[in-house]
Amino acid sequence: MGTVARKVAIITGASRGVGEGLVAGYRRLGYGVVATSRSIKESQDLDVVTVRGDIADPATARRVIRAGLDRFGRIDALVNNGGAIAAKSFTEYTSAEFEAVTSVNLNGFLRLTQLTVKQMLTYGGGHVVQIISSPSSHASWDVSSVLASLARGGLQSATKALAGEFACKGIRSNAVALGVIRNPMRPEAYNQTLAAMHPLGRLGEIDDIVDAVLYLENASFVTGATLHVDGGQSAGH
Repeated sequence: MGTVARKVAIITGASRGVGEGLVAGYRRLGYGVVATSRSIKESQDLDVVTVRGDIADPATARRVIRAGLDRFGRIDALVNNGGAIAAKSFTEYTSAEFEAVTSVNLNGFLRLTQLTVKQMLTYGGGHVVQIISSPSSHASWDVSSVLASLARGGLQSATKALAGEFACKGIRSNAVALGVIRNPMRPEAYNQTLAAMHPLGRLGEIDDIVDAVLYLENASFVTGATLHVDGGQSAGH
């Protein structure tokens, strides 16, 4: 069991990939972790409590907060990592795809972040991080990203607004904008083409993102920032 002195982080989309890496990263910092996703399995680590559910469902957000308070007694950090994408031409998006993407990316952010910030206010501070994508602020002619930009770009703007509203309350808000991250579930045949999208000429690794988030976690004078971890994509070609 944790104690009220231990800091606690909530991580969404935590069952694999970047989310799974973030769970391990926050544990290395000594944080207790509440990890949630639709397919997450129970952890063998007593300082990781898992909550299975769709983050777009307000009931999931309430269960996540309750699990964190019941196990650890507080919430200090939230990483909004869970998201949905629909990569296709703008004219081909369906209403169902629009609802699916905005429900997870926007509704999920709103409900869980509201509840988390309310808890942070009772402890005098905290840190919220949004995981977004580089095309949200730097569109590319060869990538169809209108719907992703609508959802993730909204989160980038909300990051700044949240930072401004709650800075005086000790709550920081930042974002990390990703390039293309290596995914073991993606066929290797695509990697060379995807790597070439970055001026650095390689794919990003999960550890690149984890390092960026943990930097922001410890950077007490940084708020309202978007840290681009995208191999130079946002700088242009």
